[in-house]
Amino acid sequence: MSAQVTTEIPIESFEVYATGLDHPECLAFDQQGDLWTGSEAGTIWHIGPDKKPHAVANLGSYCAGVAFSPSDILHVCNPAQGIVRVEPNGEISIFASHVGDHKIVCANYGLFDSKGNYYVTDSGLWKKNTGYLLRFTPDGKGEILVGPMGYTNGLALSADEKTLFMIESNTNRVFRYEIAENGKLSNGKVYAENVGRFPDGLCLDADGNLYASTYASDEIWRIAPNGEKTLFAWDPWAIHLGSPTNMAFGGENFDELYVANLARWHVTKAKVGRKGQPLANQKAAKNVKRRPKPL
Repeated sequence: MSAQVTTEIPIESFEVYATGLDHPECLAFDQQGDLWTGSEAGTIWHIGPDKKPHAVANLGSYCAGVAFSPSDILHVCNPAQGIVRVEPNGEISIFASHVGDHKIVCANYGLFDSKGNYYVTDSGLWKKNTGYLLRFTPDGKGEILVGPMGYTNGLALSADEKTLFMIESNTNRVFRYEIAENGKLSNGKVYAENVGRFPDGLCLDADGNLYASTYASDEIWRIAPNGEKTLFAWDPWAIHLGSPTNMAFGGENFDELYVANLARWHVTKAKVGRKGQPLANQKAAKNVKRRPKPL
């Protein structure tokens, strides 16, 4: 790709927000507006207003997606163990390693709806078509919703919680599913194709624009509600977007896009001129008091 390529925002819009992280894969904001991320080495980091990472727990192995439940409990996709709950005090417990007889091979990314249902991708093995989409009810009961298919990855849920978007990384595609009243999904339809190289993470803004970060091409793509695809940002030097894996909206006005860069040791951010769509725990936040300083 030529350095002359036009993007919606220049790479100079991005700045380092927090550093000293050992290859962050994913990130999520808690109800207080503090950022949490997991790392390649298994560390769970809490980043408060001082922008300094504080280690809260260590899962002992690679951490993929992180997500907060509506009650603000962190759930971490840990391929070696399955899905791990991390309490605010750093205590950890296994949330799930199986769905019935199905062993979760590669828990990759999860998100919650406002009712506490937890959607999770089990990516399976690369190019073996062993990827699945799972869902767990608030009481922990799991089911397989979709699969087997390719390398299932990032997820995003529409504001009305009636549409679920999912990445299939090995085909560079994004799928769209409609969620029925009974929780069943319609047959998936391809929502976008040729989304960079190895699309990984998804997020939505308040206007319904879908953003996809691409691990292998150091890009972020924006997909409008009408399906039009635009190159939103690209880093030809792979520094501020260095194998970007996942994104989250945050900041005082909720108009800043934060990015985890797996090839680097930092999280970057940029003002993007659009407000993000709040996630389940952010919608549920009421009169939240700041937690004690983490371990």
